[in-house]
Amino acid sequence: MKNLLIMGAPGAGKGTQASLIKNEYQIAHISTGDMFREAMSNQTPVGLEAKKYIDNGLLVPDTITVKLVEERLQKDDCKNGFLLDGFPRNISQAEALDKMLASSGIKLSGVINIQTDDLVLIDRIVGRRTCPVCKEGYHITSKKPKVENVCDKCGATLVQRADDNVETVSNRLKVYHEQTAPVLDYYKKQGLVIDVDGMQDINDVFKEITKKLGDNK
Repeated sequence: MKNLLIMGAPGAGKGTQASLIKNEYQIAHISTGDMFREAMSNQTPVGLEAKKYIDNGLLVPDTITVKLVEERLQKDDCKNGFLLDGFPRNISQAEALDKMLASSGIKLSGVINIQTDDLVLIDRIVGRRTCPVCKEGYHITSKKPKVENVCDKCGATLVQRADDNVETVSNRLKVYHEQTAPVLDYYKKQGLVIDVDGMQDINDVFKEITKKLGDNK
């Protein structure tokens, strides 16, 4: 059973790798970003509060995020392991997660750190397109749909997330380096960090992850 975190700057490919890891190890993929976007779409109280921060490239307050994650980890699909994507984003959240897991007798198996270059990430993110219906992801240069701006799977018109622009992305990267990167030091002290070269091809990144996870059972 694997209980994992996946970390990396915005656009590092965490979502893509998380999907592959989920299928490989048959564990629950918990994306705080997806949970917040669903809450915003449904205009729940948490969603409306989170929207104020996300639209400006800022982190959602810890009190909201921690509560969301704690409720999610209690669901049945996490009993065979989980992969947290987008949490923890700072030391306070990391400490809260340690307390959550300790109270349930759960230990982390590893913290996957996808290492990338900021300039490449900005290009990756600004070029992202998503299907609003089936959620399939594309990119204007590296993963083009067969028909421009049309989803291959369901034929819906692709959209660009409102926060996928240069200004917001640059701010998200700044916030990441200032607040989230120190979390890696927190987990390095626990011997849990698994560094992976995120500048490789998607499949090569995944191969490196599975190889290193195999060495870190």
